[in-house]
Order: sequence, then structure tokens, then C-alpha cells
Amino acid sequence: MTTFEWKSSSTEETQQMAESLGQRLQPGDVLTLEGDLGAGKTTFTKGLGRGLGVKRTINSPTFTIMKEYQGRIPFCHMDVYRLEESDEDLGFDEYFEGDGVTVVEWAQFIEEFLPDERLDITIRYLDDSTRVFTFESSSEHFEALCKEILV
Repeated sequence: MTTFEWKSSSTEETQQMAESLGQRLQPGDVLTLEGDLGAGKTTFTKGLGRGLGVKRTINSPTFTIMKEYQGRIPFCHMDVYRLEESDEDLGFDEYFEGDGVTVVEWAQFIEEFLPDERLDITIRYLDDSTRVFTFESSSEHFEALCKEILV
């Protein structure tokens, strides 16, 4: 597993980096997002969606668990925080093995359903405008993407 670190000084920087990543993602790609409340998971996801060509407003699916969007390829945004004490499989493999890109917030709650090949992203809050992103790549595909946009 290869790890990359990247620091953002603003919401705009975060969204630009995520948009650049979104432009390069392929059908079947799965990304996980971890970070405290307010760390920037939804900000990152909005930029990612823009890179995937999503025109609709992207917001957190906290109460609905998942939202689907159409772009150049389908985009599914999951927030599985409310599944913390559930072992129910909601058909995750249909998304993880499907023809779109899936982003999962609070992925530790469904770890047993996640594919091995994914990009794990952790966001740490440093201050009001600064965030540190840690990218853990589990494949050559994601390692190449990280090198392309972060190095």
C-alpha cells in the first residue's frame, strides 16, 4: 500500500484537487472518505462530482445513506454513518462492482463489504482553512492517479 499526503489551504484548493481526481476516475472505482465532522468530506465530494461531470448540487446523504448522480459516468455518494450498529448488506456490491464511481463516507462501518482495490482518503482538520489529506492506494491504478494529481 502506498501513502501520499497533500495539504490544502482553502475550500477552493480542495475542490480543484478533487475535481482533477474526478476527471481521471473510471467505472468501478471506489473511494473511502474518513474525517471528523466538518473536516471537508462533502467539500471534497462536491469537487469530485464536478470532475465527473455532475451538474446537480451535491450534498451529504447523511439521512438517506446514499445519493446517486449522473455525470460522464454514474456517481454514488454514500454516508454509512447511520449503519454503525448494523450488519445489513444493502446491495453494496452492485455499486462497488458497477459501472460508476462510488464514494463512501464513514467506510469503517461497512469494512467487510468494501472491495480490496480502493483509494482510502483521510482528511484531518488543522484550522479553519487548512486540511491535510492522506491517500492510501491499494492498487497500481490508484497509485498512478495519486502521483499524477498530487506529486
